[in-house]
Amino acid sequence: MTRSNWSVPETEVVQRIHERLDGDGTDVLATIVDVEGNAYRRPGAKMLLDEAGEGVGSITAGCLEDELLVAAESVRERGRPELVTYDLMEDDEDVWGLGVGCNGIIDVLLEPLTEAYRPAVEAFDDGRSVAVLTVLEGGNEANEGSEGDEGAGRDEIDGRDAPLARGDRAYYHPAEGVFATPDGESAGAWPDDLAGSAADLAERGRADTVELEVGEERLRVFIDGLAAPTELVVFGSGHDVGPVTELAAKNDFRVTVVSFRGSVDLEERFPDADETVTTSPASIDDAIDLDGRTYAVVMTHNFVDDRLTIERLLDSAVPYVGLMGPHERFEEMTEAFESEGTTFDEAALSSLYTPIGLDLGGGSPYQIAHSIVAEVLAVSNDRTPQHLNAREGHIHDRVSVDSEADTPST
Repeated sequence: MTRSNWSVPETEVVQRIHERLDGDGTDVLATIVDVEGNAYRRPGAKMLLDEAGEGVGSITAGCLEDELLVAAESVRERGRPELVTYDLMEDDEDVWGLGVGCNGIIDVLLEPLTEAYRPAVEAFDDGRSVAVLTVLEGGNEANEGSEGDEGAGRDEIDGRDAPLARGDRAYYHPAEGVFATPDGESAGAWPDDLAGSAADLAERGRADTVELEVGEERLRVFIDGLAAPTELVVFGSGHDVGPVTELAAKNDFRVTVVSFRGSVDLEERFPDADETVTTSPASIDDAIDLDGRTYAVVMTHNFVDDRLTIERLLDSAVPYVGLMGPHERFEEMTEAFESEGTTFDEAALSSLYTPIGLDLGGGSPYQIAHSIVAEVLAVSNDRTPQHLNAREGHIHDRVSVDSEADTPST
């Protein structure tokens, strides 16, 4: 695979999955479902492998991709999902001669890409959070053998609930609070004990494997949460907006560029933006949605436009408002607000970051853009920026879900 295909954003991987569902050939989807110890990626990371031996996305730093191509060919030939474990804990003999030394054990689910995955990508495209539930180990593995029915989400056999088996799949939609089969029907065989975990992981965009008992049946289920993409709205149409838009898109933000100048061809100037809008500061509410999943960067370089935009943003549910310019500029805005009788409480002001960005010491357009996007990432991930060598514990947070299901620690 090429470096450009390996490094694509997760949102592009999901988009490619959607495209390949409508294409020819039999692709194989590889997903990390469990990690013990340390690894480059965490559960939920995906890679799509086609018949030509090309891959899109990454689940390691490149050390297992060739092995996955071989395993994917087996899955493609059998037409059934397989759970493969890669033990990278031992470094003295070099794993497959690669010397990877990741110090982790990685479980990877490989499955033929079929229509059973369509509800996930369609929900993601529609901006709806969804959890994809896949049985890794079921109490009745004898049901695995019927080729072509993986992911069908068996509901009944002879009028009774059928035991779940490896490869069975369901979707949990938090907005509706129900389990559904890939064809949209109610998934009656799936235990309600999974609902809490599924809703939590869907809203957070995280993944985990849980174990639970249903009667005499022991289930191990992978829950893959696909959260609606986080929105980043950039106000401005100057050339410095371009690097911010490009880097934000590569970091899985859905980017909207808003301009108050109708003379600029926004689509041509900002090809990495998912959407472009031309409006006025007074009409922001009519043009875009400002909610708790929206982050805003204000860089119009026009004092009046910035002030009117900041006023509206601080009065919304937006958790991050970044304003380009020095402290003195916002102090001038504050004086203007006060002269108009406009005040903001501490909760609103706590979402304002100005001067915008982290102190990385750079001054070029892309260095400034890195500073801005890094700050937005830190806020959206609820992190206080620091060097990783100062962080105690794991680099990646371990997922903890609150449900009646037993969650194995990793």
